[in-house]
Amino acid sequence: MIELIPAIDIIDGKCVRLTKGDYDQKTIYNEDPVSQAIEFQRLGFRRLHIVDLDGAKSKHIVNDAVLKAITQATDLTVDFGGGIKSEADTVKAFVAGAHMVTIGSVAVTEPDTFLGWLSKYGADRIILGADVRNGMVSINGWKEDSSEALLPFLEKYINAGVRNVLCTEISKDGTLAGPAIELYRKVMNQYPHLHLIASGGVSCNADICQLENNGIPAVVFGKAYYEGKIDIKELC
Repeated sequence: MIELIPAIDIIDGKCVRLTKGDYDQKTIYNEDPVSQAIEFQRLGFRRLHIVDLDGAKSKHIVNDAVLKAITQATDLTVDFGGGIKSEADTVKAFVAGAHMVTIGSVAVTEPDTFLGWLSKYGADRIILGADVRNGMVSINGWKEDSSEALLPFLEKYINAGVRNVLCTEISKDGTLAGPAIELYRKVMNQYPHLHLIASGGVSCNADICQLENNGIPAVVFGKAYYEGKIDIKELC
């Protein structure tokens, strides 16, 4: 079965969602991310995706205290991303209890640094973040588009040992418009052994079933859950 990963995005210590990565289109869903994480565990989820949106904007980890509180209060396997631009931040995330970190911008701007972390911490703890807009990888909290096209970008790092990729289609994120099935299918056709985590656009149970039917290994969802559009009993 497809791996189900709920998401908690954090701004000012609160659980929020943006639309298409726009910080001006912010909705607060829970004032207390820790209680939200506890609820996800109660519902039967085993994984959690945490994004430090303050960190992504400021280019360094901001909400590590929230991460630590969540990992101390739950047994969830947490991957953490947003603003990890230095090894000190990588260490800070692991010390705060993250099992995995998602690295995006550094893989674009400092490939040797990313490869060093991949070698040091291992492919099971480093997730390559590939946030995509118009087929190109976007960086720095989706504020900038790079010159890296998605598939060659992935190929370079898969050949270097990456096994886990979180791919967000920015135009879909927070829209409830359905996931970018064709994009993910294209990636899986080229790299069938990749543990691809699809993110962005999930609106209902049927979207998740469609991803599973197309062989996508894992999915992150947030807004659809918070807006009551996913029937958890039918998922787990």
